[in-house]
Amino acid sequence: MSITGNAGGDVSEAFVARARTLLTDEYLPKIERCLERLTEEQIWWRANENSNSIGNLVLHICGNARQWIVSGLGGVPDARTRQAEFDRRESLERAELATLLRRSVEEIDQVLAAFDRERLGDTFHIQNKDSTALEAIFHVTEHFSMHTGQIILLTKLLTDADLRFYDFSSGRPVHTWHTPSRR
Repeated sequence: MSITGNAGGDVSEAFVARARTLLTDEYLPKIERCLERLTEEQIWWRANENSNSIGNLVLHICGNARQWIVSGLGGVPDARTRQAEFDRRESLERAELATLLRRSVEEIDQVLAAFDRERLGDTFHIQNKDSTALEAIFHVTEHFSMHTGQIILLTKLLTDADLRFYDFSSGRPVHTWHTPSRR
């Protein structure tokens, strides 16, 4: 399902490349900055029983993204227990949580890097329903974005701090988070 845009560029390649960039170079480092600023207690704090902690959100986005991309598109057996991501109350240490997040994003990036762009229209059975590869990648990207925003909001709430993701001193926003180098 390779689609060529008006400028002659491959839209399929651009789509997958942009998803990889958002996951690895935007969302991951922002969540890592949040985790660095929080205590273990803050990472697992819940406003109430109907809310999720930052720790639960990290477990959830790792589980969701691995299920849809690593298992769904990459063919690795799906061992996800979704409810456990939300039920967890005992804290996982910050370093362990950060390592799980980084490893999950690295695995997702590897699958997307190797994924045949001609298969974006192919159907895959994920979460007991059929979805195209394009839908799966789009879902993971927007899902990761939504929960990244929640993690940022909770971090600002808990720390009363500006996370300084951007420097505006030049008159235009320049991001200040560390961007991992792409292999």
